[in-house]
Amino acid sequence: MKTLVRSIGWHANLAPERCALLGDRGGVRYAELPEQIRCCSEALPGQVVGLLMENGPAWMIADLALGCSGRTCVPLPPFFSRRQLGHVLEDAGVDCVVTDRPREIGNLLPEARQSRLRIGDETLYCFRRTLPVRPDLEGVAKLTYTSGTTGTPKGVCLENETMMRVVESLRWAVGAREGDRFLSLLPLATLLENLALYVSLSVGGMACLPRLSDPGLSMTGMSARALTGLIERSRPNFLVLVPQLLRLLVSAVESGWPTPPSLRFIAVGGAAVSQRLLERALALGLPVYEGYGLSEAASVVCLNRPGARRVGSVGRPLPHAEVRIADDGEVLVRGGLFRGYLGQRPHGKAWWPTGDLGYLDDQGYLYLNGRKQDRFTTAFGRNISPEWVERELTVSPAIRQACVHGEGRPFVSALIVPAPTATLHAVEQAVAEANARLPEYAAVRRFVIRSRPFSLVEGELTPNGRLRRRVILARHAEDFERIYEENEDAVL
Repeated sequence: MKTLVRSIGWHANLAPERCALLGDRGGVRYAELPEQIRCCSEALPGQVVGLLMENGPAWMIADLALGCSGRTCVPLPPFFSRRQLGHVLEDAGVDCVVTDRPREIGNLLPEARQSRLRIGDETLYCFRRTLPVRPDLEGVAKLTYTSGTTGTPKGVCLENETMMRVVESLRWAVGAREGDRFLSLLPLATLLENLALYVSLSVGGMACLPRLSDPGLSMTGMSARALTGLIERSRPNFLVLVPQLLRLLVSAVESGWPTPPSLRFIAVGGAAVSQRLLERALALGLPVYEGYGLSEAASVVCLNRPGARRVGSVGRPLPHAEVRIADDGEVLVRGGLFRGYLGQRPHGKAWWPTGDLGYLDDQGYLYLNGRKQDRFTTAFGRNISPEWVERELTVSPAIRQACVHGEGRPFVSALIVPAPTATLHAVEQAVAEANARLPEYAAVRRFVIRSRPFSLVEGELTPNGRLRRRVILARHAEDFERIYEENEDAVL
């Protein structure tokens, strides 16, 4: 992190008046940023510091201040439930929380000493408590929590050197240039978004950081109008999108919205992306590049890039990483790995088993086939990756989200969240079109409509937008049971 802060200082000398961080309340010039990082580092108490606040300059200043002072930063995702936040605070032994949500943290830490803290132009709240020093966090710069399949967040221990290796690879892959603009549309507590900001600052770029809690701007509730409005105002060169945001952007361009000529690189990932959606985006001239990564590998492992792109793949490994495929089809990665999960022994493995299934082509491009643990087997012995079927369903603009099921059953069924304006007939047509592209054994024979989207807040999605199937299937067990009871004589 000190290397990054030195780069910021270099750009402060080269272009002092250039804006480094632009928030809704104003910006921070490169000339100001080193001093603001230093002041924040001196003012921040604690050794293990949690950040729960809106996207904005203050988040990044605090993060950089912690990174260059040898302390552990614990990003607290704003979409975590109260139970998840409480678990993280206790599991990590967080002795200081900086937040713009004082009531929420005050309820979770009633014994903490509260004060106010000025970071840049923002006044935030600081909750401090006295806890013993944790020797297992020595050298851990970032403790990022991943929900996992059970919903209980696990702490991924990352060192500065590891993250900076990924940043260097990303800077090369996306062709980042001095003065580039980056628009942040995901919470900064998301590791990928956090590292994308490091890339921006390392090249003397400007990061645009709108507040994502404003109406129409949340990751799960963003409207096409809000998305295109942000892009028009920011004129970014780079974006990082999850598949749902890409769908909004593609629909907007198909409806006549003119793509700003400034856009050079749109990275998309975090969840499975339909090949047809990517093809639609490319046909419209959108510079979309699919990638792949995981927190345990400090975010990005593979990425398509200009001059090295194969639609349907997630790209080749970045310079810092290696990928190979196990005998059972599981993707294994090496390079840029985490130290281990907090509270557990260091993993000590040269290769990390990702839990993802895939294959490498003869040119080294990685293709994913779904999750190893999510694969289910029908009553007829057919193995199916649910993400495969869900990708085909959500190609249609009539279907916003889908979760399929079929373990031990005679056919595949689905829980479908329609688009806001979609009729039942449109959904039925979309399912029929998806089935036409699927083999008979994977076709969706019955489905149930759900009126509200799957939610991060309710624990139905992981931070990167993947379905938490166990939660969803448990909550809709009666719906799925009814489907199969009513069709118990159905055959494939």
